[in-house]
Amino acid sequence: MSVIDGGTILVTGASSGIGMAIARLVASRAKAVVLVARRVDRLEELKRTLTEARKELRVEVIGCDLSSRDDIAKLVAEVATRGLDIDVLVNNAGIGMMGSFERADAAKTTFMIDLNVTSLTLLTLAFLPGMVERDRGGVLNVSSGFGLGVTPLFAAYIATKHYVTGFTEGLCADLAGTNVVATQICPGPVATEFEQTMGNTTDAKIPAFIEISAEQCARTAVRAFEQGRALVVPGLVMKVVMLLNQLSPRFMRRAFASILGRYARAKKLA
Repeated sequence: MSVIDGGTILVTGASSGIGMAIARLVASRAKAVVLVARRVDRLEELKRTLTEARKELRVEVIGCDLSSRDDIAKLVAEVATRGLDIDVLVNNAGIGMMGSFERADAAKTTFMIDLNVTSLTLLTLAFLPGMVERDRGGVLNVSSGFGLGVTPLFAAYIATKHYVTGFTEGLCADLAGTNVVATQICPGPVATEFEQTMGNTTDAKIPAFIEISAEQCARTAVRAFEQGRALVVPGLVMKVVMLLNQLSPRFMRRAFASILGRYARAKKLA
């Protein structure tokens, strides 16, 4: 039986997008779902929807600014106070930032690193020991296709996602011989609020044939987690792109990214 069935699932960034889609997906099977985000009003609305659909489901809402280490500590303490043993941690909360790095805002960059890297690490450190002790559970990290490649205009964001890739792969090695799973999903463009919040200053739009829905991404992520897979790339187009990226020598990838970078700077897209 899957750990999701009858388990307690904590989802960060559950107020929209992939996080909300994952919460909706596991709610039909879990014993309890813990919804975490800054926008508590959205979480409460999601809670009402989930409990109306399944009255026996326990849904806990915890407001948290995951870019704050103090808030993360309070979140971990609150989970313990409410008597919750987390079986599955879904590290979904994250934000992107677009533009040439020399023009990046220091505060926004720090916020992104704290959210994408530090919170994911500290939450895993908080809840993983209990999973290992019970020999049951897992961590599902929502990363990005950027965590497997390089492209201009996203240097710091790419770095945060490369961290998630290395971290998850390391967890897989650490957890060998246990019944605890570490999975990362590396999607390309997903139809969420992400593009608006990352600061896209160009008129460029993502082609519809590349973009997938948050629901499709969530289904792929949960399925991969239950299969014990370390890494999954959702969507046929992105699978092909990532395969070509993997098969290409690093110097070729760097040369292609440099061409795109020169084009972006010439067109003042940065």
